[in-house]
Amino acid sequence: MSLSLPGRVVVFDYGEVISRTPHAARAALLEATGLEADELFPVYQELRNDLDRGDLSVLAYWRAIGERTGRSWSVTEIHRFWALDYTGWFDVDPEVLALVEELHDAGTRLALLSNAGFDFGDPYRYSPMGSMFETVVVSAEEHVLKPDASIYRDTCDRLGIEPAAMVFVDNRAENAAGADAVGAVGVHFTSAAALRSALEELAAPTG
Repeated sequence: MSLSLPGRVVVFDYGEVISRTPHAARAALLEATGLEADELFPVYQELRNDLDRGDLSVLAYWRAIGERTGRSWSVTEIHRFWALDYTGWFDVDPEVLALVEELHDAGTRLALLSNAGFDFGDPYRYSPMGSMFETVVVSAEEHVLKPDASIYRDTCDRLGIEPAAMVFVDNRAENAAGADAVGAVGVHFTSAAALRSALEELAAPTG
C-alpha cells in the first residue's frame, strides 16, 4: 500500500534532502577558481546566508568571495562558477524523489520550503519535480531564513493549514527543530529509508 498522510501536508527542504550533496560540482569549482578547498568553501559557506536571504545577488555573492580570497573575477568567469555550482544542486536522490512521488500519487499534500537564492525559485516551481508541490517557498523571496519562525508560519498560511498539520523534513536538525517550535512536526532527514520509517510512523493509526 502506498504511503499517505491524510490531513497533513508534508513540506520538504530541497538541498541534501531531495538533492544530493554536489561533490563533483565542488571539485569542479576548485579547478575553475584555482582556489584550495580551505580557501574557497569557508567563505562560500559564510556568505551563503546573505545569498539565500536575498541580501546578495549571485554576481555580488561571487564578487564578495573573490574579494575575500584575493581574486578579481570577470562576469564571464563568475558565470562559469555559478553554472558549476548551480547545476550541481539538481542531481537528486532518486529514492527520496520517488518517495515524494509516492506521497503525491497517494493524495498527500506536498510543498517545498528551501533556503535558497532567487535563482532557484523558478526551477523549483517549473521542473517536473515542482508539479508535485502545491506551493514553493524560497527564502530569498521572503528575505528570511529557516529556522526563523515566520517562514514556517507563512508556509502554513499559504497552504491554509495550522502548523499542527505540517510535517517538515530538513537535513539540518536546527531547521527541523524550528518547525517543532511553531507547533509543526519536524523530521530531521538522515536517509531515504529513515524518512520513510518516520513518515510511516506518523501515518499509523493511533488509539
